[in-house]
Amino acid sequence: MTGIGTRLPAHRRHNGTWRYWLAAQRGALIAAAIFAIMFGVYGAAQPMGLSVDIVNTAANKGALLALVAMAQTLPVLTGGLDLSVGMIFMLGNCLASTIVTGSPAATALGIVGVLAEGLVCGFVNGLIVVYGRLQPLIATLATSAIYFGIALALRPQPGGEINGDFADWMTRSTFGVPSSVLLILAAIVFVWMPYRNSTLGRAAYAAGSSEQAAYMSGVPIARARLGAYTLAGFFAALGGLLLTCITYSGEARAALGGDYTLNSIAALVIGGTSLFGGSGGVVGSVFGAFVMRTVGDLLIVFNINPVLQPLFVGAVLLFAVSLGSLRLLRVRNKLDLFR
Repeated sequence: MTGIGTRLPAHRRHNGTWRYWLAAQRGALIAAAIFAIMFGVYGAAQPMGLSVDIVNTAANKGALLALVAMAQTLPVLTGGLDLSVGMIFMLGNCLASTIVTGSPAATALGIVGVLAEGLVCGFVNGLIVVYGRLQPLIATLATSAIYFGIALALRPQPGGEINGDFADWMTRSTFGVPSSVLLILAAIVFVWMPYRNSTLGRAAYAAGSSEQAAYMSGVPIARARLGAYTLAGFFAALGGLLLTCITYSGEARAALGGDYTLNSIAALVIGGTSLFGGSGGVVGSVFGAFVMRTVGDLLIVFNINPVLQPLFVGAVLLFAVSLGSLRLLRVRNKLDLFR
């Protein structure tokens, strides 16, 4: 036995650190491996292979869902769920097609306005959930209808425009690297990682793991949840901005909001985030989103009716949720030994 004050050898501490890291990142690593295999099959089935244009197109489509999945991950980490992320995404698209235009200064101001819209919508969600004490499912379902109404008021018909130079810069590839991938990396490095290591980020994980234990430990649960929903709105609006850069227009009536909301839940589950809260992260959700998008691309490449995509998405989601439930059941069974 190791005596009091005796330190473990350096190699044992190092191995223990790596084992802990691998266990914590298992979901993200599995999702990354699945995506690599699926995308490799997709590239091999392409007549032109993985050309720059094909990679760029796939990256742009995947980045849209990735940003919405990142938005969904934050409330889920606290033990909640946000059914409005898809509509915040669409509202960002409609708003961007209205104000992100004109001179560079006006365009920059419009970008700030779109991101501020996301922060405000997320903040409103957080206020209702935290201080209104409503179930997140019901609260965000109600606010999603409100955000859809605002989007519809902005864009009753498809249309609008966006600064062409900015849109081209956001959707092109530079030295073979899609700008949309760089956008995702920037969001992870400059937004997610500082948040993850902050007091609010750690409190969000604690609240999702055990709200009662977090409360007894003095964790600021209310501020953690409010911050999570607010930041979720930011990521969703950023996705809406990218959508406008891809389509050069805004459309409120497109049935994309609900699809993106559902697919974002599937993406985060595939990426290893627990729907019970307290474990996971946005990196896994990003890879889960690209897995979801590659499923659709594979159906097209192999001449499978795209109408069947929801069937495959549902099967993947059911499988991922089942794996998560099995892991939770194993933990509970181990705890039963100590009763």
